[in-house]
Amino acid sequence: MELRQLQYFIEVAEREHVSEAAQHLHVAQSAVSRQIANLEAELNVDLFEREGRNVKLTPVGKLFLTHAATALKAIDYAKKQIDEYLDPERGTIKIGFPTSLASHLLPTIISAFKEEHPNIAFHLRQGSYHFLIDAVKKGDIDLAFLGPVPANQSDVQGHILFTERISALLQANHPLAEKNSLMLSDLRNDPFVLFPEGYVLQEVVVNACREAGFTPKISSEGEDMDAIKGLVTAGIGITLLPDSSFYETTPRYTVKKPIDFPLVQRTVGLITPKRRELAPAENVFYDFVIDFFSKLEQYQ
Repeated sequence: MELRQLQYFIEVAEREHVSEAAQHLHVAQSAVSRQIANLEAELNVDLFEREGRNVKLTPVGKLFLTHAATALKAIDYAKKQIDEYLDPERGTIKIGFPTSLASHLLPTIISAFKEEHPNIAFHLRQGSYHFLIDAVKKGDIDLAFLGPVPANQSDVQGHILFTERISALLQANHPLAEKNSLMLSDLRNDPFVLFPEGYVLQEVVVNACREAGFTPKISSEGEDMDAIKGLVTAGIGITLLPDSSFYETTPRYTVKKPIDFPLVQRTVGLITPKRRELAPAENVFYDFVIDFFSKLEQYQ
C-alpha cells in the first residue's frame, strides 16, 4: 500500500468523481483509476460503486476512508514535528478561536507573539464552541482559544487564562439605563437578543436567567458580536455579552450595565489535545500565551 494510493483514494472519495479528482491532483485520470484499482486489489474489496458518471463509497469504503484520513494526518503531523524539531522558529500553528474572542484577545496575542517569533506562521480558523473542541480532538487544528474553558473532556485539556464578567447591554433610552447596576431579574420582561441555539453563550445566558427565576424571551438571534450589538442598538431587545467584547467601545446609543445577581461570568483559556504532544512551534506559542497572561495578572 502506497501513500499515493491513499491520497488518490481520499480525493476521489471527497469529490465522488474520478476525473475531477485527477484534475485537482494534476495527474491523468487513468493514473488515478489505476491506483484505486491496485488498492482495491490489495485489500480484496470494492471501495467504490459507480452511479452514472459519479462514484460512491461502498460501506467498506466508508470504513476505510476514516482510517486512511487518520493515517495521512498522522504522517503529516510526523513530518511537521521533524521540521519543527530542526527549527522550531519556522513552524506553522493551526489555531482555532470563537467569534467572541476575535476582536481583541486574538489580535493582541498574535501581534505580541509575532514581535518575538516573526518566522512562525499561523493558520487561523474561526468556529463555534463545539466545533473547536471537536477540531482539536480530531487534529484539524492544533489548539484553540475558548470561553468558557470546558471541563471533564476525555480528549482535550484546558488551561484557564482569566475569568471575565458578563454584562447587560441595553438601548440608551431603556427604563433601566440610568441605574449603576442591575439584578438580572430586572430584565425578566425584556426581549433578549442572543446567539442561536447550540452556541455556548446562549446557554450561559439562559442558565443565568433561570438561576434568576425566569426563562428569557428570545426575540432575535445573531451569529456574531457585531450583529447582536446592532440589534440592541436598533431597539430589538437587550443582551448579555462578555466584558472583553466591550474592550474598545460600547456601541453608540447603548449602555453597558454590570449585573449584581446572579454573578454571570465565564472562564477564557486554551484547549490542547490530551492524546498527542504539542509540536515544538506549538509549545513555543503555548508557553508564550501562559506567560503573557501571568504577567498581565501581576500588573492588575
